[in-house]
Amino acid sequence: MIPRSPIQAKGLLLASIREQCPTLFFEPKILYRSAVEQVPVDDYTLPLSKIETLIPGSDLTVLSYGAPIYTCENAISLLNAPPPELDRENLIPKGVRGAKVELIDLRTIVPWDMEGVMESVKRTGRLVIVHEAGRTGGVGADIATEVQKRLFLRLEAPVKIVAGWE
Repeated sequence: MIPRSPIQAKGLLLASIREQCPTLFFEPKILYRSAVEQVPVDDYTLPLSKIETLIPGSDLTVLSYGAPIYTCENAISLLNAPPPELDRENLIPKGVRGAKVELIDLRTIVPWDMEGVMESVKRTGRLVIVHEAGRTGGVGADIATEVQKRLFLRLEAPVKIVAGWE
């Protein structure tokens, strides 16, 4: 499990504790100081191995998990409403402005919600995977391989991976 926020952390942690199989729970330390939410006191769990669609869209699926979710949200909002200093043709081409980008949070990397990811990519025809890990041997490489293998004829473009330093 790799939560993106305090509310996610509590719900996924409680679900992990109650899971019969062993689980690993990764907490991005940067979120300790940057993500602020009012976490409910009540007991609750979040479904394991299920994606969450944060922003619905129809032109492109962006898949991420953990801290990069916030970077993806910022990029999507800049794409839809660029500030004046970025509102130049050479920085954001008109062809991509206003694109309906779907942002999904993977939340659980093993096992990952293959059905949910495939559903989203079938709708959009495109996939960009964003994660902090290196490209080689990263989770994104496994997801990209599965998506290209299962949806090859439905993809409008190759799957792209935006990853950390190698």
